[in-house]
Amino acid sequence: MPVKSLLSILLLCFSTALSGQVLYADEDKPKIGSLGFIDRTFLQGQRERIDTLARDHLGRQLQGNKSNDLDILQTLLDRRLVGAEQTLELQAMGVVMGDLLAADLNMSWVIYEDKVGRSRALRLGLSDHYLFPVTMISRRAEVGAAVDTAAIYAKAAALMEPYLPPKPFQ
Repeated sequence: MPVKSLLSILLLCFSTALSGQVLYADEDKPKIGSLGFIDRTFLQGQRERIDTLARDHLGRQLQGNKSNDLDILQTLLDRRLVGAEQTLELQAMGVVMGDLLAADLNMSWVIYEDKVGRSRALRLGLSDHYLFPVTMISRRAEVGAAVDTAAIYAKAAALMEPYLPPKPFQ
């Protein structure tokens, strides 16, 4: 490699380090997109899956209300109506939790695609701040960890708190 090219690269790295910026090659940046028809249909099916379980086994239904819906999720887990091996149902619970987070934090569902793969995620406005609620419950339950839906919700909301716009009159 010519000395001039090497010097240019070193200078770029040094100036980047001093500025605190991180440079990404375009292929390293995640691609963010809107939900397509299939994604929206899948998410709706996941919501319906949990609502049906709640109606059939608990005589309750999802309402889009944090207290009610988190309690339903916790009860389904506590009564072992959804077990650690039921990945689809556990991830459906994550979709329900995601809807609650989206409503409370003014986030929106997007497609997040990076080197690891394609995920349905929540995005805060047009920022680079994301949550991945679909697996928040399943990854804990599948390894036998205790799952506290209210605590998971609170932790996810706390992660976004510093990035939320200030509320009026505060």
